[in-house]
Amino acid sequence: MDRLSNLKYAKGSVKKRKRVGRGEGSGHGSQSTRGMNGQRSRSGSKKRSWFEGGQMPLQRRIPKFGFTSPFKTYFQVVNLDRIQKLSDEKKLNIELLTPESMKKLGLITSAKQPVKLLANGDYKLKINFEVNAFSQKAKEKIEAAGGSIKKI
Repeated sequence: MDRLSNLKYAKGSVKKRKRVGRGEGSGHGSQSTRGMNGQRSRSGSKKRSWFEGGQMPLQRRIPKFGFTSPFKTYFQVVNLDRIQKLSDEKKLNIELLTPESMKKLGLITSAKQPVKLLANGDYKLKINFEVNAFSQKAKEKIEAAGGSIKKI
């Protein structure tokens, strides 16, 4: 009967550690498996993972380009077909959609970041919106369905 105190590793699954620099008789003496000469044969040798042997490195060969503005506003995009789908699934029974109510419905991830409405898909609901931005087509679809849209 096997007990925890009698457990052993499977045969061949555990290898002995290679002990280098322990004399010629060990088979790993002399140069301790490091080869003859060169950077890697010396003690304390290290190489950064991006080092290319003194060749001009990739991050310096490729030219710099572009610019990222620190003042850019990133909108959370909501398409009208997602709102229509929620209504079709009977999860939407509201007359005014604001960023807070969109967050509760799972349409956006944060009520603090600006929201933009886009006109992708079909839309037939009479709902009023309060959002930070909207496309012209989205405005036309909402007003054609009998709703209104207000910029906050």
